[in-house]
Amino acid sequence: MQVSEAPVLFDVAGDLARITLNRPEVGNAIDLSMARALFEVATRCLTDASIRCVVLTGAGRLFCAGGDVDLFRSSSDNVDALLSDLAGTLHAALAALARMPKPLLVLVNGPAAGAGLSLAIMGDVVLSSASAHFTAAYGGLGLTPDGGMSWWLPRLVGLRKAQEIILTDRRIKSAEAEAIGLVTRVVADGTLASEGELVACNLAKAATAALGAARSLLRTSFETSYETQLANELQSIVRAGGSSDCREGLAAYFEKRSPDFGPL
Repeated sequence: MQVSEAPVLFDVAGDLARITLNRPEVGNAIDLSMARALFEVATRCLTDASIRCVVLTGAGRLFCAGGDVDLFRSSSDNVDALLSDLAGTLHAALAALARMPKPLLVLVNGPAAGAGLSLAIMGDVVLSSASAHFTAAYGGLGLTPDGGMSWWLPRLVGLRKAQEIILTDRRIKSAEAEAIGLVTRVVADGTLASEGELVACNLAKAATAALGAARSLLRTSFETSYETQLANELQSIVRAGGSSDCREGLAAYFEKRSPDFGPL
C-alpha cells in the first residue's frame, strides 16, 4: 500500500513498513495534517502484527525542520491553542511508535531541528547521513521542547550534555552526534538508503516479540529500582522462554543454522 501526494508516505512491503515525512518543500516541517497522518500510520504500525520493523525517514534535503513556524505566525495570538492541538496529536503518534512491540529504525537523511530532533533520536537504531546536523531550536522562538526531547536527550547523552543542547541551541554535527550517543552510526552521504535497508531487513528477520519486550524493558528502566527491573526481566524472559521464537532459536543454535522466526 502506498499513498502519494500526502504529508506522510506510508508503504508496507512484506514485513517492513516505511514512513516518510513528505513536505520537502518546507523541510518536512510538521503541520496539523502531517501530525494527524503520522498518528494514523503510527497506529497502524502499533496494531498490525504483520509488520516486523518500522523505518522512518524524510523526503528531500532535510529530515525534519520541526514545527511549521509559518503556521505559528498565521495563528497570531492563538499559538498556545495551535500548539495544544499540534503537539498533542504529534505526541499521540510518538507514543504509539514507542509502545509498538517491534523495532523502529530512523534514517536521518538531513538536518533535524526542534521536534524533528525528537523524531530523529527516538529510534532503536538511528543511522545518520554525514551531512546531517541536529539542533534543539526552541529557545530562539521562546518555546520549550516537545516530541519527547526532554525525555530522550538525558537518557542518550546525559543530563549535562542535554542541558547544553536544549539551552544553547548549539548545532551538533553528525560526527559529534555519533560520538556522544545521539545517533547509532554515521554513514556516508549517498549510502543511507542501502545501509538502512540492510539494518531493516536484519531487524525484520529477528525475533520480533523478544525485541519488542526488550524495548519495553529499556524504556522503563530509568523509572524502576534495580530489584524491580530484575523482577521485570524475570517475567519477560520467562514469557519469551515459552514462545515459538525461543524454540526456533534454540533449535537453530544446536543445528548450527540461522533461525527462521515466523510472524508475531
